[in-house]
Amino acid sequence: MSDNPVRYRRVLLKLSGEALMGDLDYGIEPKVIQRIAGEIATVRKSGVEIAIVIGGGNIFRGAGLARFGMDRVTGDYMGMLATVMNALAIQDALESLDVFARVMSALRINEVCEDYIWRRAVRHLEKGRVVILAAGTGNPFFTTDTAASLRAIEIGADVLLKATKVDGVYDADPKTNPDARRFETVTYDKVLADKLLVMDATAIVMCRDNHVPLRIFDLTQENALVRAMSGDDIGTLVTA
Repeated sequence: MSDNPVRYRRVLLKLSGEALMGDLDYGIEPKVIQRIAGEIATVRKSGVEIAIVIGGGNIFRGAGLARFGMDRVTGDYMGMLATVMNALAIQDALESLDVFARVMSALRINEVCEDYIWRRAVRHLEKGRVVILAAGTGNPFFTTDTAASLRAIEIGADVLLKATKVDGVYDADPKTNPDARRFETVTYDKVLADKLLVMDATAIVMCRDNHVPLRIFDLTQENALVRAMSGDDIGTLVTA
């Protein structure tokens, strides 16, 4: 863990479904999810309260299905169910490390997880449990990025951490432009005005209007989760 004192009391971690694939083309790579769980466990034991919003793109992506002719609402609900599967996998990995975790779903699936209730989620956090928030907002047409922003605001998170495969926000696509420059800090308004690929516009506006700082970092770097959740200045900080 970082030598710096823990900066955050409570964090919201946004994980994409693709982050769980590792080198696979589909599904969940066990070694990857165990590594992620191990880093989350390290930070939880330091006293940081952790909530997680997980995507489902490694299994289903509603917008992608809609492009091939499926009804968008149906596709989005399928995507929400995929996030529940990912959330259960993360819960299992955490509990194998003796970390108490609760899955809370915006869709009612009482046989496998709890309903998302704001006060109950906060209470779980206060008791030291990792809370994994599944099924997005429970509504079609809203991304899990927007769900992450909403939940971060609701639970009073000190920061929203978005784990990606890129080490921050660039002024151009670093994969195609070798001269692309990475920002250490950037404002919400610049992200919106320049259409930088960070999160969807709704999520950015919600963070901006509710004063939630957003940090983008590369999940594949060693101990990246530990460093980000401990308050290290890695990746890019998006703030007012």
